[in-house]
Amino acid sequence: MKAFCGRTKSSIGGFDCVEEPEDFDYHQEIARSSYADMLYDHDRNKKYYQGIRAAVAHVQAKGEKVIVLDIGTGTGLLSMMAVSAGADFCYAVEVFKPMADAAKCIVEKNGFSDKIKIINKHSTDVTVGPGDDMEMKANVLITELFDTELIGEGALPSYEHAHQNLVQEGCVAVPHRATVYAQLVESQLLWSWAQLQPIEVQGTQLLAPPAMGNCSGTHSVCDIQLSQISPSCFTALSPICTMFSLDFSKPVSSAPQSYSAQFVAQTNGLAQVVLSWWDLDMDPSGTIVCTMAPSWTYPQPKMAPWRDHWMQSVYFLPAECKATKGQELTLTVYHDDFSLWYSLKSLSRQHSQDSMILSRPSCTCQAHLVWNRPRFGELNDKFRTDSYVSALHSVLKKDSICLGVSDGSLLPVFAHLLGAKKVFSLENFTMTKKVIEQVLDANSLGGQVELLDIKPEQLTLQDLGGEQISLLIGEPYFCTSLLPWHSLYFWYCRTTLAGLLRPNATILPCSATLHMVAVEFQDLWRIRAPCVTCEGFDVTPMDEMIQKSLDFQESREAEPHPLWEYPCRALTESTAVMTFNFTHCVPQQPIISQGSQPFIRSGHCHGVAMWLVYHLTPNISVSVGLTEPIGEQGHCEWSRHSKQGVYFFRSRWEDSGSDRAAVLYNFTFEPSSGEVKMDFNVKSH
Repeated sequence: MKAFCGRTKSSIGGFDCVEEPEDFDYHQEIARSSYADMLYDHDRNKKYYQGIRAAVAHVQAKGEKVIVLDIGTGTGLLSMMAVSAGADFCYAVEVFKPMADAAKCIVEKNGFSDKIKIINKHSTDVTVGPGDDMEMKANVLITELFDTELIGEGALPSYEHAHQNLVQEGCVAVPHRATVYAQLVESQLLWSWAQLQPIEVQGTQLLAPPAMGNCSGTHSVCDIQLSQISPSCFTALSPICTMFSLDFSKPVSSAPQSYSAQFVAQTNGLAQVVLSWWDLDMDPSGTIVCTMAPSWTYPQPKMAPWRDHWMQSVYFLPAECKATKGQELTLTVYHDDFSLWYSLKSLSRQHSQDSMILSRPSCTCQAHLVWNRPRFGELNDKFRTDSYVSALHSVLKKDSICLGVSDGSLLPVFAHLLGAKKVFSLENFTMTKKVIEQVLDANSLGGQVELLDIKPEQLTLQDLGGEQISLLIGEPYFCTSLLPWHSLYFWYCRTTLAGLLRPNATILPCSATLHMVAVEFQDLWRIRAPCVTCEGFDVTPMDEMIQKSLDFQESREAEPHPLWEYPCRALTESTAVMTFNFTHCVPQQPIISQGSQPFIRSGHCHGVAMWLVYHLTPNISVSVGLTEPIGEQGHCEWSRHSKQGVYFFRSRWEDSGSDRAAVLYNFTFEPSSGEVKMDFNVKSH
């Protein structure tokens, strides 16, 4: 049996249905899971174990049998902890069948099959009674239902149902309580991810449409490794505020709620962004605390535990507003059953409606549906914009006929402002076309750039007013790109449009180079490394399951990661390994690049990072990877606007520096699909 799965292909600039084995999606979901990351989170595991011991002891002290319900058991780790702590029996619920099967193997391997029952259901489908899923209601409730936003995985409805149907009144919950914290800040860096800001183009200011400035944006949380945002990148306008707590040992409601915190502004500034995270109290006394606080809240930042399954949240206020030192303000958080959002009021403007639930934010301008947050940051990056403007200025002529090929790009607008005779722009999506139309209209440029909502292969000379293209421009940026080389769709468009180009047409960018560097990750390696044992329990069946799925296909491919959030050290030089010459059409034959890169620093090599550098002109380049030369100790500065490709080695390779060794690489660009295939090996000389 075969199945059709969507895969991004550079050759078509989007998703294509590719025939894969029937269980391809199954293996891909397992391969990309974060279970290993959770098992490597020693702080989380230790705190859970302590909380479970306390809960079991509390029930035993009352002379009762300890019956545990573990919702979202995953590997069965928390249930095994409970039995080891003295629980009489555990019902472990896991809805994801591959994980439930792995949990059964792990429980059996560790000798707990007689005291742990794995139930492969959603907790809301579990039944209680003689002969049912659970013989009786539980008096200890253990859960791991949380995401970065705390409630985004449906924790509230699950708790609500469990208290009504699956646990005894007065049960002990682990964790016992969650508390959400927030801090109001001014941050030009973070705010650049929310709104299009005025852009300077050689003396002309390009303004954002009013509809964008008045739009509250999308409701989805921006989850990032906030520890990688230096305190120097924001100004705190409020103290860290305790917004609300949820007591999981008592009945929980999933109904919409709001909570407010009042404070006095600490300094003058623009209220723009709310930084938020949460703590878990594993016991009622609050002595066992697992916190998601960013590292800069710690007296010693290096003491902060690293985790990727729970990060921190950034929320953007609907509009920025002035805050004055000493001003009394009220920050309000709202939640429904799956998400949070915030609003800010001055106490002098409080009114009775503040107690009402403010509707969840939604985008009304369409820009936030077209441009994701890194894309807003990219469009607002002055250095990047100046590079493109300088490159355009150097190649534009008064008689230039320009065609832009990117999704929702401002380059064609820049080309018009710089004096091109005529400018066209191909838009793959109707929505991106409407957004650029808004920008043009807001700047009294309506009709100055002709937006064509057609595919490159459909474009005719008639669409161009009978004139051939003298300047083909692209960032390139495409909404469907996941890995850096997916934007090579620009090259395929250039090839398709060859018949409409003048013989001496200029292509911008003129080329791109694929770069690589072997790296040692500070923490990211944990998401792909086998765990073997966790808190004394053997979890090798899970390692084997994940490796089997990786071997199925994923391990031979790179995966996208925003490396600015994940510190790493370069162990080799940064090397250009392949060039794509856009001044020529896509070749018929594959491009192959083989070679080796010697290690120049000792360390643990976890894999290879890859990215593209676009050469706009022979003298002006823009990188979507490294933005600065590698530091003397291997420090890397990565673009915040893009994800880089990461190829993880199956096992880390350690270079002591005592012998000469190198990373051997083999890249193949397949013109038929636009795929970049790769293979790596580490070899000692």
